[in-house]
Amino acid sequence: MAGAAEQTENGSGLLRFARLTEVPPQEIARHMRDPRMAEHMPLLTGSWDEAAAREFVAAKETCWQRDGLGHWAFLRGDAYLGWGGFQKEGREWDFGLVLRVGCFGLGPAITCKALAFAREDPRIPYVTFLLPPTRRHLRPLARLGAVQTGEVQYEGQRFLKFRLETA
Repeated sequence: MAGAAEQTENGSGLLRFARLTEVPPQEIARHMRDPRMAEHMPLLTGSWDEAAAREFVAAKETCWQRDGLGHWAFLRGDAYLGWGGFQKEGREWDFGLVLRVGCFGLGPAITCKALAFAREDPRIPYVTFLLPPTRRHLRPLARLGAVQTGEVQYEGQRFLKFRLETA
C-alpha cells in the first residue's frame, strides 16, 4: 500500500488510500478551510487557499521521499474523504487522521486499515498519536490498545501523547 493505492470494501463503497497528489488542491483547501476543522487542530492556522494546499502536498511528498512513507489521501471511489497517515517525528512514527466533517464515521475503518499496514511494516514497532486536550472522546484509542504516555509540546501547543505497539 505504501505509495500505491489499495482498495478495500468498507460497506459503503471502495475505500482507497492514494497519494495526496491525486487530489485537486482546491479540494484539500476547501476541506481545511471548513471552520469545524480548527476546533481540534491547534496547528491549523493561516488561510487555506489553493497555493497553501499545494505547499502542504509538497511538504507531505517530501516525507515520502525522505522516509519512504507519509500521508495518504483517503478516497471512496473518486470522492475525497480526508487525509492522514504516518509521519516520522524523530525516531517515532506518528499517525494522524483528518477527515471531512461528513466522513467522521469512517475514522475507525480507515484507522484499522492504516494500523494493519503498520503491523506489516518492520520500520514501525509502535505508533504514536498526538491529540489536543480538546479531544474528549479517547475511548476509541483505548479500544485499539493505545496507552497515554504523557503530554508533549509541539510547535508551541500542548498535546496528549498515546502509544500503540504494532509488533
